[in-house]
Amino acid sequence: MWKYIVKRLLQLIPILIGITFLSFAMMRLAGGDAVTYMYENAGTAVSQEIIDEAKAKYGLDKPFLVQYVNWLGGMLTGDMGESYVSHKDVFETFVSKLPATLLLTLSSILLTVIIAIPLGILSAVRHNRWIDYLIRFLSFIGNSMPNFFAALVLMYFLSIRLQWLPVITTDNTVVSLILPTLTLTLSMASKYTRQVRTAVLEELNRDYVAGAKARGVRGHVIIWKSVMKSSMLTIITLLALSIGSLLGGTAIVENIFMWDGVGMLAVDAITMRDYPIIQAYVAWMAIIYVAVNLVTDIIYHYLDPRVRLGGNEA
Repeated sequence: MWKYIVKRLLQLIPILIGITFLSFAMMRLAGGDAVTYMYENAGTAVSQEIIDEAKAKYGLDKPFLVQYVNWLGGMLTGDMGESYVSHKDVFETFVSKLPATLLLTLSSILLTVIIAIPLGILSAVRHNRWIDYLIRFLSFIGNSMPNFFAALVLMYFLSIRLQWLPVITTDNTVVSLILPTLTLTLSMASKYTRQVRTAVLEELNRDYVAGAKARGVRGHVIIWKSVMKSSMLTIITLLALSIGSLLGGTAIVENIFMWDGVGMLAVDAITMRDYPIIQAYVAWMAIIYVAVNLVTDIIYHYLDPRVRLGGNEA
């Protein structure tokens, strides 16, 4: 197991370096200079000498490869530079936004699991009955709505019509967490209900289920001890992908509800061309997805004997 983990870690290092290099290059070559843009929107005329001084201060006057090597070396030592806009330390700014995103991720994943797994199992067990059709219809509706539309619908009914929740709050409190959590859960639970239904329905048609029923094993025992165990690989894959995207910050939802997380930070940085913040966000996204994929592979390696046998033969 440890040999497998070390091997996967070594394989992920060049992937991370490649992602950071490409993102760094795209931002520098996309056009538009951050310092010039900053001074142009300051509302006052600035001489070229001042602009050149600012570029020299942030190292933008150096060749591209020198800029990348300096940034990469700083990132490895915890120094991600200084924001062009706020002039604050990038690492401290980014870390200050992480708790809000982690809280939103945790609440959305938990609520999705609580809703999607029971509904998916119920829909599979009651296959082609009225409850199955109802769950599939509702999941189709929920899966069809984009996040921004679901956010507006929930905001209209729960905040404006019923006045149960505030429309927007500037503080990251439990009350302000409800609407963004419901928005993210609506689409994820709808999608995963259908996936869980498909996985469970496929397992219910296996020979071992028919054999267990012939031996008189109760239905709920077959579901929870056999069928769900075989379906866990599919569910783990779905959850891993969701955790990765949520930890990266759901920019649209965070901006709609003014949830002060890394997604909202990234949108503001892109608008103001704050390159150090954008690069820190890209590096964070790459690390998160790589880490989630690594953990998923390890869980696969542990749960599925076929993966272990295939790895040993390779």
